[in-house]
Order: sequence, then structure tokens, then C-alpha cells
Amino acid sequence: MLLDVLDSVHTAADSKEVTLLIALDLSTAFDTVCHSTLIKRLQTEFGVSGTALSWIQSYLQDRTQFVKLVLGPLLFAVYCSPVADVIASHGVRCHQYADDTQLHLAMRVDNAVAGLSILAACTTDVKQWYMQNGLQLNPDKVEALFMGTATQLRAVSSLKSVSVADVDLPVADSMRVLCVTLDHRLTFDNHASAVARSCNYHARAIRHICHLLTLD
Repeated sequence: MLLDVLDSVHTAADSKEVTLLIALDLSTAFDTVCHSTLIKRLQTEFGVSGTALSWIQSYLQDRTQFVKLVLGPLLFAVYCSPVADVIASHGVRCHQYADDTQLHLAMRVDNAVAGLSILAACTTDVKQWYMQNGLQLNPDKVEALFMGTATQLRAVSSLKSVSVADVDLPVADSMRVLCVTLDHRLTFDNHASAVARSCNYHARAIRHICHLLTLD
């Protein structure tokens, strides 16, 4: 997923296009899945039937925390799979991992307004699909990031906000995607600094208990 996003960004930059990446966030996603819709989707769209379907049904009925931890991400991906068709209908690419969904669209810097209009319409339809399926976007946690070369980024520097699901959001300087911090120039400087800070923290923690550990 991450490699595909990076490849798309670099390919777009070579074609003199800037890429806008949108990270969607859902409110209490796993708690609001309709189990009957999920079972129907497993049957009609993924061909699950017989014993396998009965097994999943038995785990979904009258179960709570245990099943969420074991099967939640996989079944949630199945439940939300149709939203990819909604996004694709606008010519926008997307990646889904459990309740994390990223949209990205390459656009020419001299016609960025058209690209932003496409994303605005796309995210409005996505928001509607989520609502129809018992899910809700959390606009306060949705993020937007332009990525490209220095020249391309300067051309869109006047765009300080973008419309996502009928909400104007500020454009960020960096974004976390699957625990990796992406910056607008893809230098990975912010990510490297975060990893170094984490390593230093754990190294200091180990130092405090090293006298209690054996050499092995």
C-alpha cells in the first residue's frame, strides 16, 4: 500500500503533476458495523458460503470484544469494500487497510482547481455512502497533504485548505500513513527523527533495568 502511494507520487512528479493525499478517519468504526449487511456482503461480493459463512455468523452473533480483536480488521475491510467503487467512479485512487482509507489524486499545477473539485465531489459521495452504511466520517481528524517537487509545491502554495466531505480542511506539512510519517517532499526526515526519538526512549528505558538482566 505505502509503496504504491510513493510510486504514484513519484510518477506524477515526473509528469509535472502534484499529488494530493487525503487520509479519512471514521468515528467508532468497528462499533457501528451492521452484521446482517456484512454477512450479505460476504455472500454476494466475496462468495463466502456454507460452513465458512456459518462459522463467521457464529462469531458475530452475541459476541463483543474478543471477536473485534481477532476478526475485526478483516471483516471491516469486507464491509467497506464497496466504497472503493464509489471512489474509483470519480477517477480517484484509494487504499484501504481496516478503518484507514487514503485517497490520492495527481493533478496539473496549472489546473489544480479542477482536481480539487473532483476530490470534493468524491469525498462528498464517500461521506454519503458511509452514512448509508451506518458509519460516520470524523472531519476533525481527516488530513490533506500535497506532495511533489519544490517547483510543483510552490505553484500550489496559495492553496491553504481543501474541501473534503463538505468541510474545509487546512493543508498539512506531513501525514502519518500506516505508522510512517510522509512529508510533502518525501524526504522522510520527519519519520527518521521520530524513529530516532523512539529508539533513544527505549534505549534509556533499558539502561535503567540493565543491572537486573543477565548477559543473555
